[in-house]
Amino acid sequence: MNPIPENQQQAFVSRLMKACGGAYSPEVRRKYFISGPQWAAAYQGQALFHAPTRPEIGFQEIIRKYSEIGIGYWTTHDTDVIPTYAMGTDRQNEIVAEIQKALRDNGVQCSMVTAETFHHAVWSASPAAEAPQVREYAKFRVCNTVDIGHELGASFAVYWPGSLGYYVQGAIDETQTLRWYAEALNAACDRDIEVAQKNDRQTLKHCLEAKPFEPQAEILLPTSDAMLGFIASGLLTHPEMVGLNPEYLHELMWGAAPRAALARALVAGKLFHFDINDGYRLKHDVDIGVGLVNPLDWLNVLVLLRSHAYNGPFNLDYKPPRTTSQFGVFEVSFPTAVDRFITLWEIAGEVMTDPIIKEAMDALKAGGPLVDPRDADAIFASNRELLTLHELIAHRLVQILLGLHRGRIYSL
Repeated sequence: MNPIPENQQQAFVSRLMKACGGAYSPEVRRKYFISGPQWAAAYQGQALFHAPTRPEIGFQEIIRKYSEIGIGYWTTHDTDVIPTYAMGTDRQNEIVAEIQKALRDNGVQCSMVTAETFHHAVWSASPAAEAPQVREYAKFRVCNTVDIGHELGASFAVYWPGSLGYYVQGAIDETQTLRWYAEALNAACDRDIEVAQKNDRQTLKHCLEAKPFEPQAEILLPTSDAMLGFIASGLLTHPEMVGLNPEYLHELMWGAAPRAALARALVAGKLFHFDINDGYRLKHDVDIGVGLVNPLDWLNVLVLLRSHAYNGPFNLDYKPPRTTSQFGVFEVSFPTAVDRFITLWEIAGEVMTDPIIKEAMDALKAGGPLVDPRDADAIFASNRELLTLHELIAHRLVQILLGLHRGRIYSL
């Protein structure tokens, strides 16, 4: 192949995208509760060891691009769109009005807002630091985010306590830090109740997002299970308002099974919101697009969620690779992420109605012939051959994922 001239490269990428096929129309994509974050599209490719590879892009353009793709919902951190110095000022009101106009003009809704309590230097000792001034500022920020959420019509507020922890042993009293952090969440819920009543709106769903590593050396709430314990600890004045926003990769990072973490959240009635992406176990937070690493695991996750009638948002919390251009972010990254999700979601529906899987699962639940209920050897022998169905079910899932159940085989 001859070198591709620079002025022809975008057309070349677009041609291959069309050749890939398997794309859904924007109208079809909008039928799913998929949200696009401001920070994901605005990510410039920078990281600890990475220089930016893409130019800056503002919320007006991102919202417009999401609308064109068919992503009907938009999410944001407060500081993604409002400078820290402008929080709670007239300038904030002006920016919020500009966002409202961009959303309205493009037929996009704001579904979730989140407070940045990890990046600015004020959070260097966490939002629940020893200094009372820091903790009061944290309350202001989360309450201010609640205000922004109501103004933009959001239904969810997310909190990632990534800086809630420590670097060195013995530096903090962990129990006191957790109490101080609860005070900020209590302030946010109290403010939410006040604003919702004033504006005749439903209160927001407040969602905690766990991450096992970064940015502190030790994290006080590193997993979704830790957060479930925190919610039930008695420290929150409105625990019914607080649930989880698990992130797929954050659960995978520490070696856990995202599906199992989601199941525990479902059992607790606390699965409010879900950040979707992909990556690798026991690695850093690479935030790859959904289904590009673990499509079979993703299929199982969506079977679980569909089986339990989860109807909350799926937030595309991932970073387009730094090898991708700004053009590619909206031509390739987000459209393909949405399309893989839709396909996996619909395949999950096919799994749920597959007669072979249903018969196998029903047989496992029915068990073998009745025997002496205290004879372990007899019980095992009665069910021994049925246990093979576990592997058969797994095989069937792979068949459905690869299309083998529809006769897709290769002649050698």
